[in-house]
Amino acid sequence: MPPKKNHRAKNDAAADEQALTRIAIVTAERCKPKKCHQECKKSCPVVKLGKLCIEVGPKSKIAYLSEPLCIGCGICVKKCPFEAINIINLPKDLERNTTHRYGPNSFKLHRLPMPRPGQVLGLVGTNGIGKSTALKILAGKMKPNLGRFDSAPDWEEILVHFRGSDLQNYFTKILEDDIKATIKPQYVDHIPRAVRGLVGDILKQKDDRSEKENWDCFTWAHQEAELTHVLDRDVGVLSGGELQRFAIAAVAVQVSDVYMFDEPSSYLDVKQRLTAAHMIRQVLEHTELGDRRYVMVVEHDLAVLDYLSDYVCVLYGSPGAYGVVT
Repeated sequence: MPPKKNHRAKNDAAADEQALTRIAIVTAERCKPKKCHQECKKSCPVVKLGKLCIEVGPKSKIAYLSEPLCIGCGICVKKCPFEAINIINLPKDLERNTTHRYGPNSFKLHRLPMPRPGQVLGLVGTNGIGKSTALKILAGKMKPNLGRFDSAPDWEEILVHFRGSDLQNYFTKILEDDIKATIKPQYVDHIPRAVRGLVGDILKQKDDRSEKENWDCFTWAHQEAELTHVLDRDVGVLSGGELQRFAIAAVAVQVSDVYMFDEPSSYLDVKQRLTAAHMIRQVLEHTELGDRRYVMVVEHDLAVLDYLSDYVCVLYGSPGAYGVVT
């Protein structure tokens, strides 16, 4: 007697295939509908069935791909003459963990790191994976839209989404404007365009910890950052390493609830990296307020990150397409 065909297994496999979450990424800088023949749309099998899976015309600025209609065949990826399209299959359990998406066919961030007061959180991952996006959200500079870029949720819905986690209390403080975040920018070479003046004068203007905590934070900052010899120099003439140390010191002397350092070791040699890491650790010291402060560091140097951090979150995914926080 021949074995019975397992139709149920086939149906389950088909259902799993349909359940796959696909994201379609269209790189705006590369997509040029006015200079091509819309090969992506003409070759799409779903469009040939009469469905609007790809919408683009000669006068369009950028192609739009419908992710729910996409079957993941990859034909449009191969046909695009400018290599502007990328189709990626995501793990199944990520769809309900979407934290933010910038727009249609653009970068998507899943989950968020959970900062802890009195500890240093390290973030590591390749460029374009969402580290800076996570920092902006945790700093209150960007409101997470939970992937709904066309109809952004209100704060009440966002708090419900993070209910039961430390992030619920964290975002409640942001919503009540009860938390101040200070960020050291990633690209320190842009600082002279935004800040002008002498190094010493700027650090004194930024320094409000000395008065509040009753100790000489200004002297500690310029000595630890090895800036004593450049206090009388203009910011515009500083080297890359001096700008980096100046940026770290300018953040460290401010009174804040959240301190964020985006790539603090770039432009620094080995000794200066360890010095900068020690200085960042000291933000949690010198005062009883350290147990209530949050410190987050984005870093590529694993040795520095291991020395600096109490715990680490790794971000993985596809650069420019999606990122996942572990």
